[in-house]
Amino acid sequence: MKIHLLYFSVILAFFTQSCIEGITQASEKKESENQKIDSLFLAGTPLGKLVNPLLEEVSGLVVSHRYPNRLYVHTDSGGEAAVFVLDTLGNELGKLELSGLSNRDWEDIAIGPGPNGSSYIYVAEIGDNEAKYNQIYLYRFAEPEQLQAIPSAAIDRISLQYPSGPKDAEAFLVDPISGELYLVSKREAKNTLYRVPVDGFEKGKALLEKLHSFDFTSSVAADVSRDGSQILIKNYLQVFYWTRQANQSLSEALQAPPLRLPYLPEPQGEAIGFNYKGDAYFTLSEKRNGIIPTLYRYPKK
Repeated sequence: MKIHLLYFSVILAFFTQSCIEGITQASEKKESENQKIDSLFLAGTPLGKLVNPLLEEVSGLVVSHRYPNRLYVHTDSGGEAAVFVLDTLGNELGKLELSGLSNRDWEDIAIGPGPNGSSYIYVAEIGDNEAKYNQIYLYRFAEPEQLQAIPSAAIDRISLQYPSGPKDAEAFLVDPISGELYLVSKREAKNTLYRVPVDGFEKGKALLEKLHSFDFTSSVAADVSRDGSQILIKNYLQVFYWTRQANQSLSEALQAPPLRLPYLPEPQGEAIGFNYKGDAYFTLSEKRNGIIPTLYRYPKK
């Protein structure tokens, strides 16, 4: 009996030590991966503050594909039906009033190819906190040279439905290579990627195509770099990052496990966008707890 107990004790000790070593190695590997991930970009630097009270609830941001110094932003539900224009330090340059539209719940903005391959601004009216709207909407118009009102006739519209009923979403993507449009749901434990049919704008309405789910929740913003090689999706606490190979579709690239980039959580950060060169990204928060929205820039090493 004593021999059996001794043998059991030796085996138990060996098994316990192996488990401890395995956990330690896994922890060290994970820590090493996090350090490697975080080293891709540097910590954020605060730039200008948005003192205009009309910009206290910015929920979308994208950098121009034609003018490197322009940032386009918008506010969410109940705000102006306008795209405000900032420079890369957060100073206001003007705005683009979208004639004939109202802002039920605009949640993101993107830039990508439109008709004839020209640069178009896309506004996503996809917010639905209570999941009560059967229709959500996308608007697009040619990126203008002058900062002036956009006439109703120059704005294309599409109404969209989910295949399984209304959902809330705040993240929208345009592939600058293929022109495909995507949005990411917000409320589920695992957010889902949806694609807009390619002929959606031509038909004026479409049923969204469900693709795959992510291992995170509460997605509030997204962007693709101007060359299409980098993708960002953020929630309130983290920024997720993918690189894309030349032969990959955007949806294929997003099926890989994401890296995690530096992000200092903001009071209610709901906007993110790459800069013109794709070697930095900006974030911007809504005003909360008296903290004025501040534009942050995170540069690549």
